[in-house]
Amino acid sequence: MSQLRLNPLTGRWVTIVADRAERPTDFAPRSQQVEAEPSRPCPFCPGNEESTLPALETFDEGGHWRMRVIPNLYPAFDGEDPFAVHHHGPVHVEAEASGIHEVFVYSPDHHGGAHLLTDHEAGQMMQLLSRRLQQHAATKNVRYTQAIINHGREAGASLAHPHGQLLGLPFVPGELLDEQRAFTRFEGGCILCATVEAELVDAKRLVVTTEHAVAISPYWAGSPYELLIIPRQHDLHITDSSDDTLTAMGVAIRDSLVALRETHGDVAFNLVVHTAPHQYHGGYHWHVHLFPKLVTTAGFERGTGVMINIVPPEAAAEQLRRVSVGA
Repeated sequence: MSQLRLNPLTGRWVTIVADRAERPTDFAPRSQQVEAEPSRPCPFCPGNEESTLPALETFDEGGHWRMRVIPNLYPAFDGEDPFAVHHHGPVHVEAEASGIHEVFVYSPDHHGGAHLLTDHEAGQMMQLLSRRLQQHAATKNVRYTQAIINHGREAGASLAHPHGQLLGLPFVPGELLDEQRAFTRFEGGCILCATVEAELVDAKRLVVTTEHAVAISPYWAGSPYELLIIPRQHDLHITDSSDDTLTAMGVAIRDSLVALRETHGDVAFNLVVHTAPHQYHGGYHWHVHLFPKLVTTAGFERGTGVMINIVPPEAAAEQLRRVSVGA
């Protein structure tokens, strides 16, 4: 029988279809080609640096860059204008899309990926994100920065070379406002601290467990093999975390991706870092969402906002634990 479970971070219900057998046709096939013109030189590969704008920051080792941050050539958010809302009649409202849009290339290897990072490199990636967010926080018109990695065409990637994006926004998006309200309403301290404590006791949904981080298939997972990666230290912002925590989070992300690949192959995914808005000091606990793109969102989900998950999180976690290098 199906079951409704409440996502406490968003206040939205999800449906777990526990008695549906997992079939090969349940999961959409992954398109291996990402670029529209794969024969074109990759702008993110070493030797093609002139194809991008000058780097804002780099990690160099042995005279060669290992990671670099560059401005996006086609920014969705750009400029230093303050956030000003303009009303055009009773229903039309607009504002300038000012802010920051950067690309972080976290591997020089065109055929690499976050699943291949060493512990040291995984820590460097997270430290790089933390430093960039510190810079964004000092920018007057940026209230929140969204860090993402899109892997695969189905996840929205337009280039195959391993990279992510940083988008500094002049407003706090609704998803984060929902989470802020959830942390404020929760009466048991911190939602995610309580979640970590409960999952360590139950153990059914644990995928990766280390001294400083855990990865779980959350009780309220809205899609198959969705994961939530949480630092065990209660920090509002990623910029508050120690290098040990940042490295542990990077390693937990890598190990989660390794487990997913061992289970489903080179699956497309969205990796989303949620951290407290800049200059916000209320209730929050930064974390990472990992959304494998195994199924297509259909009309019911679009129309109601209620996700249907055909793989119970307990079953997903059990499968991932079997192959997880961190288990």
